[in-house]
Amino acid sequence: MRRVAAVLVLIVAATAVVVIALGTSEEGGSYKVRAIFDNAGFVIPGEDVKVAGVKVGKIDAVELTDDFKAAVVLDITDEGYQDFRDDAECIVRPQSLIGERFVECELTQARPVGTEPPPKLAKIDDGPGKGQYLLPVDRTSKSVDLDLINNIMRRPVRERLSIILGDLGIGVAGRGKDLNEVIRRADPALKETDKVLKILADQNDALVRLAVDSDRILGPLARERRHVSGAIDNAGAVARATAEKGEALRADIERLPEFLRQLTPTMVRLGALSDEMTPVLSDLGAVAPDINRMIIELGPFAEAGIPALTSLGEAADRGTPAVRAALPVTKDLRNLAAVAKPVGANLRKLLESFQKTGGIERVMDYVFYQVAAINGFDSFGHYLRAGLIVNQCSNYAIQAVFGCSANFSQASATSAVAAARASGDPTLERTALALSGTPVTATKPHEKMQRASRHRRARKDARTAAVQPNATLTPQATATPAPAATPQQSTTDTLLDYLFGGDE
Repeated sequence: MRRVAAVLVLIVAATAVVVIALGTSEEGGSYKVRAIFDNAGFVIPGEDVKVAGVKVGKIDAVELTDDFKAAVVLDITDEGYQDFRDDAECIVRPQSLIGERFVECELTQARPVGTEPPPKLAKIDDGPGKGQYLLPVDRTSKSVDLDLINNIMRRPVRERLSIILGDLGIGVAGRGKDLNEVIRRADPALKETDKVLKILADQNDALVRLAVDSDRILGPLARERRHVSGAIDNAGAVARATAEKGEALRADIERLPEFLRQLTPTMVRLGALSDEMTPVLSDLGAVAPDINRMIIELGPFAEAGIPALTSLGEAADRGTPAVRAALPVTKDLRNLAAVAKPVGANLRKLLESFQKTGGIERVMDYVFYQVAAINGFDSFGHYLRAGLIVNQCSNYAIQAVFGCSANFSQASATSAVAAARASGDPTLERTALALSGTPVTATKPHEKMQRASRHRRARKDARTAAVQPNATLTPQATATPAPAATPQQSTTDTLLDYLFGGDE
């Protein structure tokens, strides 16, 4: 029972919905056109309303207007045809030979593609036909019935027609010659007309295409008729200006062939250039999206760079006075660089020589072997090989001590020169003289030989003294005592004396 009751409830609900929907459809979908006809004979309600042979509704009512016209109310039920325009037309046509009628309508007239449609029919706001769309009498008509055409064979219509034809024959008979002449003269014209019609018939397809293309062309022109009229006015102004400059144009046209002859090589080169540019332009076309993306992304980059450029401008404003103030220092540095260039070149050569000959490595070898030579290692560990010297010369002193000949603080450039002479190397001797401020003079060959000999004897005596501690040096090996150094000797001279082997 519950299932049956549920089914009944569903059926009742569905019926109610259908009824409501139909009621809404009939009320909301109503579209009635009030067409005014001069003569609507034999038109009765319930007959069909057709558009292009398709039934779209029916005649709802036929009423008489105050001016004795027939108001035929057309109920258009097909929603696809509920759009009558201001240029719509309706005509009453016979449905069959028994006298039935129907109304055939056109919603709007044919128009070019793209043009705006006419406005909709005006809606009646008050009076008879309120809420209906009014189609005036000048947009309606009625076809001639067949029975009226057949009435010409009935009396008295037949007799009246015979009278009309008789009077026409009398009039023509009185002008027979003129009529024959007109026919003879009209014969060539008719023949030419036939030829024209035949040509038009042969060009029927072309004429159809011309009509269609004309509609397509004239449609945009009709929409832009103001611009077309403006173009025509501008063309008139151009023509007037051209007429005023006729002489100049004639001279230009006369010079045009020579200009074209000179232009031909340029155009040939431009053609070759375009052929060569085609691959480049093709590649540019391929990377155009990337270029667009890069240009788009340059916007945020440029915005982000604005603060940096602003700061750079501020720094430039503050740094300009500093740069201007540094110009004298820069000039001095430039002069120093010019003076130091030879020293730099010599230093570069020295460093290159050290690098090529392994000078740094040899110095490190010397340090290593020297340290290894003065140190030892036994079962207890490392120990320092050292000799304890206990005498009066082992104490530090800043003044000369009796019996001690070493006096580094009072060494002079003369001792350095003497040591350089004892070495027999002329370069060291000249260097020592230059450092001491003594003028350097050219050394004679025999002096060089004597100094070399003294140097060899000094080295031989040194080796002998190392083997025999009690041996005395020969007089020739003893260096010439240097003059006493002045108390004003500088630290630089002392260092140079040490480096170049000054006397101890």
